Amino acid sequence: MTTATSPTLLVLAAGMGSRYGGLKQIEPVGPSGEAIIDYSVYDALRAGFGKLVFVIRKDIEQAFKEFVGARFEKHIPVEYAYQELDNIPNGFKVPAGRTKPWGTTQAVLMTEGMIKEPFAMINADDFYGAESYRVLAEHLKSGSADYAMVGFVLRNTLSDFGTVARGVCQVNDAGYLTGIREMTAIAHDGDHAKDTDAEGKVTTLTGDEPVSMNYWGFTPKVFGQLREYFVRFLQQNGSDLKKECYIPNTVNDIIVAGQGKVKVLKSNDPWFGVT
Repeated sequence: MTTATSPTLLVLAAGMGSRYGGLKQIEPVGPSGEAIIDYSVYDALRAGFGKLVFVIRKDIEQAFKEFVGARFEKHIPVEYAYQELDNIPNGFKVPAGRTKPWGTTQAVLMTEGMIKEPFAMINADDFYGAESYRVLAEHLKSGSADYAMVGFVLRNTLSDFGTVARGVCQVNDAGYLTGIREMTAIAHDGDHAKDTDAEGKVTTLTGDEPVSMNYWGFTPKVFGQLREYFVRFLQQNGSDLKKECYIPNTVNDIIVAGQGKVKVLKSNDPWFGVT
């Protein structure tokens, strides 16, 4: 049962998956044609989330609402926000030749004014598991002013088909995030794992490290902070045709500036995604 203080689930779904070749958010993966988002919303409802907000693009609006949004509107309130290339703060303009939006920080900012309660942010095409929704919902309903991140066990997120990129988290003794180290080529190494960087340097990992899978919990206070850091990003990179402003980098900046704390919540669930 949900209440007026139930948290919202914000689902980032603006990507068409150009490498994948279609609207991967609705790709069937379950025995009866279920998409990953079906499992995500089911787990979120059981955990006590009370509203869904999808961030999409105008050019996928019809297909997304028909094949995704319509699945859930009878069970939970559903709203939509739109991430568009030219939806940026006053004083900035889109450089000629840029074709892609500005990253996940911009995507979350598109929901400012729509979300007035604590909320979780997920990717539409990632499976996170029921436990992760339970622990994050409990945090969001607790009244804590702290932000949160669900940390997955590295070994539960590795691939049998090659290397993966992961944000390996540094966590202090109190359970708070102190930094994220991006590693782009992590692979199985017996019972452990290893990362090999572009210069061939190998970093040995236990496999038990917490990693970020872009699963965050915020309060509405974050919107002002995201605006500040997005403006700073555009000042430094606004003429670049490809750079994006990513939530993990923005959260790191918030932590370093002492503007917020991020509690790391552990999940033992396996993760997988469509790519």
